[in-house]
Amino acid sequence: MVRRAALKLGLGLALAPRLALAQTEPARERPKEGDFLVPVSGSGAEPIKPDDLPRDGRQTFAWPMDPSTKTVRDGSRLNKVLLLRLDAESFDPETKERAAEGVVAYSAICPHTGCDVTNWHPDRQLLECPCHYSMYDPKDGAKVVSGPSPRRLPALPLKLADEQLVVAKPFIGRPGFQQM
Repeated sequence: MVRRAALKLGLGLALAPRLALAQTEPARERPKEGDFLVPVSGSGAEPIKPDDLPRDGRQTFAWPMDPSTKTVRDGSRLNKVLLLRLDAESFDPETKERAAEGVVAYSAICPHTGCDVTNWHPDRQLLECPCHYSMYDPKDGAKVVSGPSPRRLPALPLKLADEQLVVAKPFIGRPGFQQM
């Protein structure tokens, strides 16, 4: 028993520097105020502009990028953001305040079991997680419309700077899911 405790302590001490490094790795840090958003797909790290997104179209997936170091924060899938460009007049007041030129940003990770929210229903303008069919209304703060998700998608407030989409504040809500 003493030997087992000593082994656990030794292993913990050996892994501690690696865990500390992983937590401070810039690519793993959550989106920060002033970060640009860059497309998940594609080789370039050109910041996204509202006109790059189709109006009333399918969501675009993005990563936050530190503007000074050009570090793309793709070291954690919890940083994956989905962007939609919709008619801002259809937004509830809270969503309108967080949007930039009709573009809203939410965590791309479903709070139910952690799947990527990849389905878009243009006829109803709803997002859907393909794993268990939770539906979210992006015009109303990505609140849950149906399905087993326990909460809305965390919002990422945006602003414009030099015609580019920029993170205005960190995620409102915790991205990811809670294991049972």
